[in-house]
Amino acid sequence: MGQKVHPLSLRIGLGADWQSRWFGKKGKYREFLEQDVRLRIFIIKKLAKAGFSSVKIERSANLINIIIQTSRPGLIIGRGGSGAEELKDEIKKFLRKINPVLDKTEVRLEIEEIKQASARAAVIADDMAAQVEKRFPYRRVMKQVLSKAAQNKEIQGIKVMVKGRLNGAEIARKEWLKKGKIPLQTLRSNIDYAQTTAYTTYGTIGIKVWVYKGEIFG
Repeated sequence: MGQKVHPLSLRIGLGADWQSRWFGKKGKYREFLEQDVRLRIFIIKKLAKAGFSSVKIERSANLINIIIQTSRPGLIIGRGGSGAEELKDEIKKFLRKINPVLDKTEVRLEIEEIKQASARAAVIADDMAAQVEKRFPYRRVMKQVLSKAAQNKEIQGIKVMVKGRLNGAEIARKEWLKKGKIPLQTLRSNIDYAQTTAYTTYGTIGIKVWVYKGEIFG
């Protein structure tokens, strides 16, 4: 069997940073980790159509700072900041359900606009999933992604993979396409990776995207 490792896990401290940044005291690490995972899943579901890229969580005494990176900040912020306030209130209610003690914890929300959204693996994967759910031919979707990536100077290589009952076939299979180079075994390579799921009438289809943006030195 193939031994597969998340591309970002090996590169933390080299070319990637932690998605959660806090110091876990004795007995609190497990609790904080569970809260972060559940909170991140909740936010991803809420912002599925908002060009979401990543969620970073920072903790300090009686404060949780949530940094959301998105290509469409206007959809989240809303008119006069009403959308951001609603999202903040929903996050507070969700944290209260997880642990009533978090009711006293202050929640701060930061929404960052990402530049070159077309070069982000998460944005590419969500766009592919939306097209597959609309019953576009998966091969055409994959080829369009590669052709768009070729026009972006920031991207030096890209690989996309789809897996499931493609085109409603009886037997599930996987297919992938690649353009440029994807040096996954080189730790200094800047690899952006994302995976998502497309929900269709004949089952779920998994989508994975690897984007290579050159090497990091220094």
